[in-house]
Amino acid sequence: MSLLRFAIHLLIVVFSVYSSSTLAQVSQTQLGAAQTNKYLPLLENKSVGLVVNQTAKIGDIHLVDLLITNGINVRTVFAPEHGFRGDKGAGETIENGLDPSTKLPIISLYGKQKKPTQAMLADIDILVFDIQDVGVRFYTYISTMHYVMEAAAELGIPVIILDRPNPNISHVAGPVLDLEFQSFVGMHPIPVLHGLTVGELALMIKGEQWIANAESLSLTVIPVTDYRAEDTYELPIPPSPNLPNPQSIRYYASLCLFEPTSFSIGRGTELPFQMVGHPRIKWSEDTVTLTPRSDPNAASYPKWQDTPINATRIYRSNPSLQGFDISLLEHAFALSQLNNEMFFTSPDFFDKLVGNSELRLALGEPSKIDLLKQQWHLDIQAYKVKAEKYFLYPR
Repeated sequence: MSLLRFAIHLLIVVFSVYSSSTLAQVSQTQLGAAQTNKYLPLLENKSVGLVVNQTAKIGDIHLVDLLITNGINVRTVFAPEHGFRGDKGAGETIENGLDPSTKLPIISLYGKQKKPTQAMLADIDILVFDIQDVGVRFYTYISTMHYVMEAAAELGIPVIILDRPNPNISHVAGPVLDLEFQSFVGMHPIPVLHGLTVGELALMIKGEQWIANAESLSLTVIPVTDYRAEDTYELPIPPSPNLPNPQSIRYYASLCLFEPTSFSIGRGTELPFQMVGHPRIKWSEDTVTLTPRSDPNAASYPKWQDTPINATRIYRSNPSLQGFDISLLEHAFALSQLNNEMFFTSPDFFDKLVGNSELRLALGEPSKIDLLKQQWHLDIQAYKVKAEKYFLYPR
């Protein structure tokens, strides 16, 4: 055998072994919901309340159907923002209703009542939370989890969290929330990208006593098996209507800060959270014209509805954008100043998303931005020390 052929043969063997071991590891990875042997016994002979949406699936089977098939007494489904089916736009009030398939009552936890009341939980013995999150502080599924845990603690109802991977788990970035700016888009003193799964965050919420009566809460987390924070995880189901693909999920933490500004980030177009655009400001010469349209399942009233806008795709303007990057925000602010256009449309909401007012007040002054970034770094180091004791997965 020639040296070249031997080298090729060796590479094929090594690749085959590596591929087999990689596939074996993937096949061993199980979501919390897939490990029925660990939680079905806890639900037997209990009246069960589920906090779920369209992402609560194990393969093609929804958790509701799985539990009913296994004889579990599911009494009520509690739905977060975007609804049980995940087909409502951001900020839309979700109404109570009846699931046409299972005939189960659906109670909304997104609207006037974000925390389950005693009446809502009157016939519930145990609560199960299974929702795919994206690891960003202002993505409101974790706020719903907070209120569910708090209500359960007050009423002595156990909570089970069926854990799922965090697609942004490798990033811990951005300012830590100042509790003076606490709201439903920021409940906890954690960075914009907190680097935890919902199971880990639930443990931290209880452990740090961020809810009332935390010490009395009976909390069980079913971890993902054979999962490491370094593993890449692409979501099999869009977690909400405007995060349809891995790109939008990757850019979400940075682009969401454009929501309270005059710039569009693509709601009502085919590029939600994948572009930045404005009808009167041209980002660069490399732009396309897009017109946001009303979509009842994603964006009923998108910014600049029916108005052509100059749109720049993010992967072209900033191909390395990841984690929490404010360079696009700084550039858009500078363009607004240059073109005498209003930038902030809701300063208060911007501050709630960021978790303080300092970033808004520092825009346009690079030296202040640099100081802020240094402070964020220090705050994140302190946060990591605190969060480490709640890790369920290797880092």
